[in-house]
Amino acid sequence: AEAADGLGPEVVLLVVGGPTHAFGMSRPATRESAKDRGATAVPGAGIREWIDGLASPRTAVAVATFDTRTVSPRLPGSAAKKALKRLVALGFEPAAKPETFGVHGYEGPLADGELERARAWGVTLAERAESRGAGG
Repeated sequence: AEAADGLGPEVVLLVVGGPTHAFGMSRPATRESAKDRGATAVPGAGIREWIDGLASPRTAVAVATFDTRTVSPRLPGSAAKKALKRLVALGFEPAAKPETFGVHGYEGPLADGELERARAWGVTLAERAESRGAGG
Protein backbone atom coordinates (compact mmCIF):
# COMPACT_ATOMS: atom_id res chain seq x y z
CA ALA A 1 0.00 0.00 0.00
CA GLU A 2 2.96 2.36 0.53
CA ALA A 3 3.79 2.37 -3.18
CA ALA A 4 0.15 3.02 -4.13
CA ASP A 5 0.11 6.12 -1.93
CA GLY A 6 3.26 7.40 -3.62
CA LEU A 7 2.04 7.33 -7.24
CA GLY A 8 2.28 10.92 -8.31
CA PRO A 9 2.35 12.68 -11.68
CA GLU A 10 6.13 12.21 -11.92
CA VAL A 11 5.71 8.41 -12.14
CA VAL A 12 5.92 7.33 -15.78
CA LEU A 13 6.57 3.60 -15.24
CA LEU A 14 5.32 1.19 -12.61
CA VAL A 15 6.95 -2.26 -12.40
CA VAL A 16 5.01 -4.89 -10.45
CA GLY A 17 6.11 -8.45 -9.77
CA GLY A 18 5.66 -11.47 -7.61
CA PRO A 19 5.74 -15.25 -7.59
CA THR A 20 3.25 -17.37 -9.48
CA HIS A 21 1.21 -19.37 -6.97
CA ALA A 22 -1.49 -21.83 -8.01
CA PHE A 23 -1.53 -20.60 -11.64
CA GLY A 24 -1.75 -16.87 -10.83
CA MET A 25 -1.09 -14.16 -8.29
CA SER A 26 -0.54 -15.26 -4.72
CA ARG A 27 -3.37 -15.28 -2.20
CA PRO A 28 -3.14 -15.42 1.60
CA ALA A 29 -3.59 -19.22 1.53
CA THR A 30 -0.93 -19.79 -1.14
CA ARG A 31 1.51 -17.51 0.66
CA GLU A 32 0.92 -19.45 3.88
CA SER A 33 1.48 -22.73 2.01
CA ALA A 34 4.76 -21.40 0.57
CA LYS A 35 5.81 -20.30 4.05
CA ASP A 36 5.05 -23.81 5.38
CA ARG A 37 7.42 -25.20 2.71
CA GLY A 38 10.20 -22.95 3.98
CA ALA A 39 9.84 -19.88 1.77
CA THR A 40 10.68 -16.54 3.27
CA ALA A 41 7.41 -14.66 3.49
CA VAL A 42 7.17 -10.90 3.53
CA PRO A 43 4.49 -9.82 5.99
CA GLY A 44 1.47 -8.06 4.59
CA ALA A 45 -0.49 -8.23 1.40
CA GLY A 46 0.65 -9.63 -1.93
CA ILE A 47 0.35 -8.01 -5.34
CA ARG A 48 -3.25 -9.21 -5.75
CA GLU A 49 -4.37 -7.24 -2.70
CA TRP A 50 -2.09 -4.32 -3.56
CA ILE A 51 -3.59 -4.00 -7.04
CA ASP A 52 -7.12 -4.33 -5.64
CA GLY A 53 -6.41 -1.29 -3.42
CA LEU A 54 -4.80 0.76 -6.17
CA ALA A 55 -6.62 3.74 -7.65
CA SER A 56 -6.71 4.47 -11.35
CA PRO A 57 -3.82 6.70 -12.38
CA ARG A 58 -4.65 10.39 -12.85
CA THR A 59 -2.17 10.68 -15.71
CA ALA A 60 -0.79 8.18 -18.22
CA VAL A 61 1.37 5.64 -16.40
CA ALA A 62 3.02 2.72 -18.17
CA VAL A 63 3.16 -0.59 -16.37
CA ALA A 64 5.31 -3.69 -16.71
CA THR A 65 4.78 -6.92 -14.81
CA PHE A 66 6.94 -9.93 -14.03
CA ASP A 67 6.67 -13.15 -12.11
CA THR A 68 8.84 -16.02 -10.99
CA ARG A 69 8.03 -19.67 -11.70
CA THR A 70 9.78 -22.95 -11.18
CA VAL A 71 11.82 -24.22 -14.12
CA SER A 72 11.14 -27.82 -13.10
CA PRO A 73 8.42 -28.84 -12.98
CA ARG A 74 7.28 -26.17 -15.43
CA LEU A 75 3.79 -25.36 -14.22
CA PRO A 76 1.15 -23.37 -16.12
CA GLY A 77 -0.17 -19.98 -15.12
CA SER A 78 1.36 -16.55 -14.74
CA ALA A 79 1.02 -13.98 -11.98
CA ALA A 80 2.47 -11.39 -14.39
CA LYS A 81 -0.23 -11.91 -17.02
CA LYS A 82 -3.02 -11.69 -14.47
CA ALA A 83 -1.50 -8.64 -12.80
CA LEU A 84 -1.10 -6.83 -16.13
CA LYS A 85 -4.72 -7.55 -17.05
CA ARG A 86 -5.96 -6.04 -13.75
CA LEU A 87 -3.67 -3.01 -14.04
CA VAL A 88 -4.72 -2.29 -17.63
CA ALA A 89 -8.37 -2.50 -16.50
CA LEU A 90 -7.56 0.25 -13.98
CA GLY A 91 -6.22 2.49 -16.74
CA PHE A 92 -2.49 1.76 -16.79
CA GLU A 93 -0.82 1.40 -20.19
CA PRO A 94 1.20 -1.77 -20.88
CA ALA A 95 4.90 -0.99 -21.43
CA ALA A 96 5.95 -4.55 -22.24
CA LYS A 97 4.65 -8.08 -22.40
CA PRO A 98 4.51 -9.83 -19.02
CA GLU A 99 7.87 -11.42 -18.21
CA THR A 100 8.68 -14.63 -16.34
CA PHE A 101 11.96 -15.42 -14.60
CA GLY A 102 12.72 -19.02 -13.71
CA VAL A 103 13.69 -20.25 -10.27
CA HIS A 104 14.94 -23.61 -9.02
CA GLY A 105 12.42 -25.24 -6.74
CA TYR A 106 9.70 -23.27 -5.05
CA GLU A 107 11.94 -21.05 -2.97
CA GLY A 108 14.72 -20.27 -5.48
CA PRO A 109 17.45 -19.39 -6.27
CA LEU A 110 17.06 -17.86 -9.71
CA ALA A 111 17.93 -20.22 -12.54
CA ASP A 112 21.19 -19.72 -14.43
CA GLY A 113 21.15 -16.63 -16.63
CA GLU A 114 17.92 -15.23 -15.20
CA LEU A 115 19.54 -12.42 -13.19
CA GLU A 116 21.29 -11.17 -16.32
CA ARG A 117 18.04 -11.46 -18.31
CA ALA A 118 16.19 -9.52 -15.59
CA ARG A 119 18.83 -6.77 -15.64
CA ALA A 120 18.58 -6.48 -19.44
CA TRP A 121 14.77 -6.31 -19.19
CA GLY A 122 15.08 -3.58 -16.57
CA VAL A 123 17.45 -1.57 -18.77
CA THR A 124 15.00 -1.82 -21.68
CA LEU A 125 12.13 -0.68 -19.46
CA ALA A 126 14.17 2.23 -18.09
CA GLU A 127 15.06 3.36 -21.62
CA ARG A 128 11.40 3.27 -22.63
CA ALA A 129 10.40 5.17 -19.49
CA GLU A 130 13.10 7.78 -20.13
CA SER A 131 11.84 8.37 -23.66
CA ARG A 132 8.24 8.62 -22.35
CA GLY A 133 9.31 11.11 -19.71
CA ALA A 134 11.02 13.21 -22.38
CA GLY A 135 7.79 13.43 -24.35
CA GLY A 136 8.32 10.29 -26.45
